[in-house]
Order: sequence, then C-alpha cells, then structure tokens
Amino acid sequence: MVSDSLKNINPEQNISEITINQLDFYYGDCHALKNISIDIYKNKITALIGPSGCGKSTLLRTINRMNDLIPNVKISGDVLFKGRSIFDPDIDVVELRKKIGMVFQKPNPFPTTVYNNIAFGPRIHNMFSSKSEIDDTVEQCLKAAGLWLEVKDKLKKSALELSGGQQQRICIARLLAVKPEVLLMDEPCSSLDPIASLKIEELMMNLKKDYTIIIVTHNMQQAARVSDNTGFFLSGELIEYDITEHLFTTPSKKETQDYITGRFG
Repeated sequence: MVSDSLKNINPEQNISEITINQLDFYYGDCHALKNISIDIYKNKITALIGPSGCGKSTLLRTINRMNDLIPNVKISGDVLFKGRSIFDPDIDVVELRKKIGMVFQKPNPFPTTVYNNIAFGPRIHNMFSSKSEIDDTVEQCLKAAGLWLEVKDKLKKSALELSGGQQQRICIARLLAVKPEVLLMDEPCSSLDPIASLKIEELMMNLKKDYTIIIVTHNMQQAARVSDNTGFFLSGELIEYDITEHLFTTPSKKETQDYITGRFG
C-alpha cells in the first residue's frame, strides 16, 4: 500500500523492499504509532523526521522486531519484507535481524579488537569455513565502511581506542559482515562532530548501491542531503511522505511546512 502523500514517487520505477500496512503500535495504553502505511524502496535512503517522541524510532525497531523484547506491547496491521509478513509465526527472528540490521545512536563497538568486531557475526552464524575467508570479509567490510586505510595497521588493537566517528563506522562494518539487505540507522550521527558526521553521510550514499537504508534523524540538513525520500511524523502519525526535494521545498501539509521551517519541534 502506497501512502496517498507519495504523489511524486513513481512505483513503476521503484521496488518496494518493505511495505507497512495500517500499523498501530501500543506501549501499554500509549498509542505510539497510528495507522502507518508506507513503502520503503530498494536501494534508496529513506529519512524519518519529526520531533522527539513522535514514533520514528519505534517504527525503526518494529521493522526488525526489536520491540519484541519490550513487555506489554500490542501491534496491529502488518510489515512486509520482500512480500512476507515479519510477524509470520514461521519467521526466524534471528535471521530477520541479520537481514535487517540496526546501527544505534551511540557507537557500541565490542570491547575487543577491530578484527574481532568485524569477524564476530560471521563466526557465530557459521558463515565461513576458513580463516582466510573471514580475513577477506574483514578487509572488504572495512573498505566498504571507508575505514580500511585508517585501521589496517590497527586490526589487533581495541576498537574502543578509535575515535567516535571511527567507532560508528566499525559498527557499520560489523553489520555489513553478516550480509544484511536493509540498514536501519537510528540517529547515527547525533553523538559525532560535523566532520565525522559528513563521513557517515558519504558512507550512506555509497552504501545505497547495495543496501536499502532507513535513517531516523533530527537534522533537517542531513535528511535533505542524504535521503531520496522523507517521511514526516507527528504524534505517532505519518503526516507526509514524499521525494525529499519536494517535501522540503513544496510540502503539501501545513504541519510539515511548520516543522521544517522551525516553527515547532
């Protein structure tokens, strides 16, 4: 189901990777997401914007079922990944989270070496049969994350010794090592300085050739720079969803106009 506000997106030229249909989400009595319908397109960057507490991160965590870990949650509606409901009783949730990975707001590298951070996922998933295969994967993922030249001589050093921006890219490389298809990024630059943030933005734009990316951000300029499509959320509702350029220049809803011009939020 395509949101009515997607007036400028041609579905024939875009492949829906994730389709969310009439999704309602409750934390106890708190109605956090209200009748959300949205298509997330393959090999695009979709930004979710809106004030704090409007449901952006809740939606992100619903997509890979991280909210399963929270008690007293109720969900209705559906989320389809490649046409199949993620709530299907036969779905392997571990496999789902491998295919739809998450990068968090604060970098969280494991307290071990740079090499072991990247090798961890392939090892626990028994993805490779030899050390040389893991070595190749570590190098490839660090290159994909734009880090290889910076850390190739530090593979045996603790990842915690790296800068904040490098740690965030280590987390992205660690995610790439298990061969995901969708990258969920929950304010990945909020704890980084402007230079490190720009490196993450450049990385996202490079990665979208191979991955579908959804980013939650409070930074309007960042959303405008990196995303193809943007959804504006307010009080748990999807107010508007459109091609980013159109949403920021000619929004169809007054609430969107007010938010992006700084009248509230």
